[in-house]
Amino acid sequence: MRRTHDPGSSAGHGSPRARGDSTRAIGRATPGHVTLVGAGPGDPDLLTLKAARVLGQARLVLHDHLVGDAVLDLLPPTARRVYVGKESARHALPQHEICALMVQLARQGHDVVRLKGGDGFIFGRGGEEAQALAAAGIPFDVIPGITAAQGAAASVGIPLTHRDHADSLVFATGHLREDAPDAPDWRLLARPRQTIVIYMGIGQLDRICAELIAHGLPPSQPAALVEQASLPGERCITGTLEVLPALARHHDVRPPALIIVGEVVALHGELAPWLRQSPAIAPPAVVPQVRAAANDPLRHMPVT
Repeated sequence: MRRTHDPGSSAGHGSPRARGDSTRAIGRATPGHVTLVGAGPGDPDLLTLKAARVLGQARLVLHDHLVGDAVLDLLPPTARRVYVGKESARHALPQHEICALMVQLARQGHDVVRLKGGDGFIFGRGGEEAQALAAAGIPFDVIPGITAAQGAAASVGIPLTHRDHADSLVFATGHLREDAPDAPDWRLLARPRQTIVIYMGIGQLDRICAELIAHGLPPSQPAALVEQASLPGERCITGTLEVLPALARHHDVRPPALIIVGEVVALHGELAPWLRQSPAIAPPAVVPQVRAAANDPLRHMPVT
């Protein structure tokens, strides 16, 4: 269960730097630092090493709805968590208030971790938050994350590009801003030999499929829905543009889910049966070198 803490609550005694606190000594004009962290698609094993290290040392974290509990479990027990997530039609804070809160906390001397699902710079509004920090003169850095499209592709066996099927890749959003009513460039999205990954599009699935067909893609074009990519509840439902909306209703597909369209989707049936979860990585062992057998395919490769 997520816990919401008062970001302005006081800490204990002692040197802030010595104890790794999120605030600097009282009276200093130097602002805090903000780290924008991409949490990946959900599986904590898919965090970057840098992200995991920052989370393990965090003291004040603003986190989104799509950050899984398993990722939040990596935070120290003493870390203050503030939920600022957004769900469909339900926002804990509007985006401008999230930006204002980051600036306010940093000006108070807090070091803030802004934790966002996937990659913050891919449909995560990380660019808007970086702009707000820069305009306020707040130092920040960005730790990229594996975006949902990458996590889903690897997890369900749908390569996003393939020399025989797709030589271009487009990420698009199915959720348009209220103040930007212009439709997507459907002709661009409907190009042949292209993979399309649409984020936040489940609510517009009927329209998306109809527009792609109307602008040139065949109704038989392979398409898939990937729900909760990389998480235990992951589902991959494949079909065609023509039947995908009906499949979504039949299987009660709910966000977070991606729409993947392209010939590469047809590879799911070939690759998925051979996918398995990676075994835990054991420490490297020292093993004696042996002479390669005559039929060893690596016998001509250099030994390191």
